[in-house]
Amino acid sequence: MKDIADIPALMAQIGADAKTACAELAFAPAEIKEKALVAAADAIVARTDEIIAANLLDLEFGRNKGLSDAMMDRLMLDADRIQSIAAGLRAVASQADPVGEVITEWDMESGLNIRRVRTPLGVVGVIYESRPNVTADAGALCLKSGNAVILRGGSESFHSSGAIHGCLVEGLRAAGLPETAIQLVPTRDRAAVQELLTMTDTVDVIVPRGGKGLVGLVQREARVPVFAHLEGIVHVYVDAQADPVKTLDVVLNAKTRRTGICGAAECLLIHEDIADTLGRDLISTLVKAGVRVHADGALQSIEGTVAATSDDWGKEYLDMDIAARVVPNVDGAIAHIRQYGSNHTDCVLTEDDATAERFFERLDSAILMRNASTQFADGGEFGMGAEIGIATGKMHARGPVGAAQLTSFKYLVVGDGTTRV
Repeated sequence: MKDIADIPALMAQIGADAKTACAELAFAPAEIKEKALVAAADAIVARTDEIIAANLLDLEFGRNKGLSDAMMDRLMLDADRIQSIAAGLRAVASQADPVGEVITEWDMESGLNIRRVRTPLGVVGVIYESRPNVTADAGALCLKSGNAVILRGGSESFHSSGAIHGCLVEGLRAAGLPETAIQLVPTRDRAAVQELLTMTDTVDVIVPRGGKGLVGLVQREARVPVFAHLEGIVHVYVDAQADPVKTLDVVLNAKTRRTGICGAAECLLIHEDIADTLGRDLISTLVKAGVRVHADGALQSIEGTVAATSDDWGKEYLDMDIAARVVPNVDGAIAHIRQYGSNHTDCVLTEDDATAERFFERLDSAILMRNASTQFADGGEFGMGAEIGIATGKMHARGPVGAAQLTSFKYLVVGDGTTRV
């Protein structure tokens, strides 16, 4: 990779090109955007070997950098994962185009007809770490929603992201859309991030997707509005009325299916009435599965656990670790989650409707689940085809950010020579 001497000039040009492209994308026909995404998916499949070769360079970089096993898993691409990337592109392509959708419509006594319709945000900057599939997800969702996008992947996924980006550009070219509609910052230099965060003339919103350090940096230094994707400090509360079979299946899946994703369970809260029965079985099962359980209080007597410390509460492990503690009831679980959660995803396991309703009503996480693995906290699993991230804030987008969430709206007001009294 050749160093780029003038980062500010590079980023200014990327921003200007994106601004020009977004003006054309705003009215691009749905079938043309669909054609671009399908062609990109075809290119991903056709260039699988090339993408894997690029990924091997990134894996070597990651090993030399000392990435954890979980982070290496996030970085790794194989033929199956590349097929999933292509399938995600096709899923987004097949969805209804959100641009121009009439959200609501009404008539006024004055004679005016008023429609609120979806419109693109403009230029979206996406800053992300490790996971190269975000390149495809973010590019596809922004294109579908009529936005131009500037992608700045992590240094670890530099080559993989570049190979995937090449496929997206091939799709744009096949559909006759501006190739600058999806741009990838061509340098690992962190100065490019600093520039992107302050490009108020050309960038309309920044979406950071990564760990607490990245998101915190973006929130502190951005002058452009931010959709925050905070860490996933995901809690699972096992109620006294939990079904044992469902609980064992769900908790094991929530923790171990993929530990490096933001929907992985990080803290287990167990009702005191079942701590010595289902709770003990549950923790023993996790230990046997290779999970390091950081246990509190009486749970420490369970073989294979380690003693929890104050640092274990509110911690995102992204690895084969989970914190566990006993709580007196659902209110105790709610209090713990309010104190240590990140408003990302939290789950209750119970057969009692009143308990589930209380959990749903009194917590304000972006995603709340009942009797389902938190690994479903994903835009693709929500029917969005893919996601650009899971927003944990409360302004504009919240939860999985799909194509519709990457739009704003405008009012179309029609009269017939109508004047105001």
